[in-house]
Amino acid sequence: MRGNEVIAEAAIQAFCRFYAGYPITPQNEIPEYMSWRMPEVGGTFIQAESELAAINMVFGASAAGVRAMTSSSSPGISLKQEAISFLAGAELPAVIVNMQRGGPGLGNISASQSDYFQAVKGGGHGDYRMLVYAPYSLQELWDLTMLSFDKADEYRNPVMILGDGIIGQMMEPFYPTPYASSGIPEKDWVLDGCKDREPRTIKSLYMGEGELEMRNDVLQEKYRTMKRREVRFESYYAEDSEVVIVSFGIVARIALSPVMQLRRKGFKVGLFRPITLFPFPEEELLMLSGENRKFITIEMNAGQMVEDVKLSVNGRSEVLFYGRSGGSVITPEEVEQQIVQLLEPQPQLVRKDSGGGMRDGLSGFR
Repeated sequence: MRGNEVIAEAAIQAFCRFYAGYPITPQNEIPEYMSWRMPEVGGTFIQAESELAAINMVFGASAAGVRAMTSSSSPGISLKQEAISFLAGAELPAVIVNMQRGGPGLGNISASQSDYFQAVKGGGHGDYRMLVYAPYSLQELWDLTMLSFDKADEYRNPVMILGDGIIGQMMEPFYPTPYASSGIPEKDWVLDGCKDREPRTIKSLYMGEGELEMRNDVLQEKYRTMKRREVRFESYYAEDSEVVIVSFGIVARIALSPVMQLRRKGFKVGLFRPITLFPFPEEELLMLSGENRKFITIEMNAGQMVEDVKLSVNGRSEVLFYGRSGGSVITPEEVEQQIVQLLEPQPQLVRKDSGGGMRDGLSGFR
């Protein structure tokens, strides 16, 4: 199965029974797969007339108590931002998949990681947050998709799976673990008709004096709870390293091979991989920081997660950045070259570079 198909089937196994979406490359296999699988399990598939329509259909389905999902790619997710803020403000669970492509604008259909800010800083209006998962394998796509539905219901909040064009299109073996939860939790807030009960209201509009501030206080406490409970990360040899690469998603997977090769050559280099981009593993990075250790954030963008790494380290370590934007894919050879140059400093020579990338002289770091 392709990564996109893995997400779709995992969602169905996790009792997702409503999907609305609109075609955009490189995530089109998700709606295609849902179009024939949803009817088989008694669910509803809708190819909406637009991204705006799709996300608002998800809002309605969630309010009625159905596990609901939508998917898109970068500019399509931008169109969904207003309704994502509505979902968060109304405390409605939903799963949103973003298979990122190059930007800005229409950009191209190559893999990118340039939607990090949009995903973790609240791309829509207002002070809201989503749980954001960054899988780096098809196994994690399967596991984290199932987990996303559980966490969306647990916190009554939208959850985003932030992938990219590579992981959505690639194929590799994975183990389709059965859905581990006992089922959909009881929802005493859904709008399912009030013939035999008092009416219920789902809204995000609060006009009374101080009413919206109190509402925001409730939401912020929920986000603080996420920070305490939901941080996920992986660390490879980071504790004894002089240089720690910090990368997420597909770039972390690309970086792992040169880290292993450099370790065999005697270089003290490690890898730290955030799995949750919100909540970000701030405390874990702070514990690794110190004046004898450098961090280099490697991303397929012009420098986004690097800001959170700097905030986490809080000046205790030097934080460098290397990235490529516009859908250009970083290679393992590039990663190895950058780390060797960092551990064995060479003269800073000015050169012309036709290969792209955020470079400063020979070292390539910013």
